[in-house]
Amino acid sequence: MQLFAIFGDPVSHSRSPLMHNSVFTHTHYKACYTRVHLKDGSQLRETFFKLKLSGANITVPHKEAAFAACDEIRGFANKVGVVNTIIEENGKLIGYNTDADGFMFAIEEFKAIKKVLILGAGGTAKALAARFLEDGIEVSVLNRSEGRLAFFKELSCKVFSWNDFRISSYTLVVNTTSAGLKDEELPAPKEMIDNILQATDYAADAIYGKVTPFLALAKEHDIRFKDGADMLLGQGVLANKLFTKNRLNKADIVKYMQKSFLL
Repeated sequence: MQLFAIFGDPVSHSRSPLMHNSVFTHTHYKACYTRVHLKDGSQLRETFFKLKLSGANITVPHKEAAFAACDEIRGFANKVGVVNTIIEENGKLIGYNTDADGFMFAIEEFKAIKKVLILGAGGTAKALAARFLEDGIEVSVLNRSEGRLAFFKELSCKVFSWNDFRISSYTLVVNTTSAGLKDEELPAPKEMIDNILQATDYAADAIYGKVTPFLALAKEHDIRFKDGADMLLGQGVLANKLFTKNRLNKADIVKYMQKSFLL
């Protein structure tokens, strides 16, 4: 029996155990998935081995700490310095990032995306910015302060803090901050968010399972929006394929993960 987990702070809200355990149960795969509330990201590696995990997902705020915890980084995670999926191989931790492709899966219904504004500058923002740029999409990043914007400057994104933000028109605005996850906060001052929403076609939030204050405002502005549920599904399918070393059929993984959202 293999054991998998999700690390985060907070983590009690996570649907990942329902998603992955639904797949394991219906496919008779000998594995179980649980949650680990981890406050100190520097303890991730030690905790992983102490629990004898075969793999793990990483959520806020530990995705950059997960990158540092790995012995080897593969694929897209190398480009962004952010890991959300870890696999144990022969006593080593191998890091991947499935967030970006999961998000692209989630927004397939949003057509002709040319300009994106990302709110926040954490691990999810890094992954999405790099992935959007790969598709030739113009990316702007807005963060409370300038402190975390250097990475995005190097990618050739347009970067702004709250103090120097200059609004433009956008196809899509994405909230990657934790604002609204366990509170009723907005990712930026309300007047700023109102102005942004008046200048976009679509809005999305990486948070799932609730209409965040950001999405509630998008609804007031009559903007087509979606929460992070489809992103969660997309990255979860990719993570499960890594966990099971491609032994399971992708269509079955999608089907049984989708069933878990009805629970």
